[in-house]
Amino acid sequence: MIYRFRVILDNDTDDDIFRDLEIRETDSLEDLHNIITQSFGFDGTEMASFYLSDDQWNQGEEISLFDLSEDNSARLMNETEISSVVHEVQPKMIYIYDFLSMWTFYVELAEIVEESKGADYPNLMFVQGQVPDEAPDKLFEADTDDDFGEFEDGIDVDDYNNLDFDENWN
Repeated sequence: MIYRFRVILDNDTDDDIFRDLEIRETDSLEDLHNIITQSFGFDGTEMASFYLSDDQWNQGEEISLFDLSEDNSARLMNETEISSVVHEVQPKMIYIYDFLSMWTFYVELAEIVEESKGADYPNLMFVQGQVPDEAPDKLFEADTDDDFGEFEDGIDVDDYNNLDFDENWN
């Protein structure tokens, strides 16, 4: 069977940037990683991971390109068949490419179809939008918290004069 995925770049613009891809269900997540990076114009040399996801796009189990764990316990893309993690019941994953830039993609299984005779897979079916030169900025919770320097007890850690700190404690 052939899995058809829509891979959407998470960006903060009104432009839709996505790729529709076809790949065999028996291919590995590393094969999916390769077609994603190629179809978005990346060289594929940066660290990347897939994360299993629920319907609300909450990040779950990580499946890495390389095992960087101390105990070699990481689940790896080249050892993970696509159909073992993505199917009709679990159709969504998050894909992060280049952990310094944090290119973030939403990967969703659109449909499962029969393999077409004479077709080459993986296959880039459709391209929408241009990838920006730099990864979109990620807005983290701390960035939106106006009281980041305040604690629940009302102490302002930036107000050194009123911290009741004894300089000669030693």
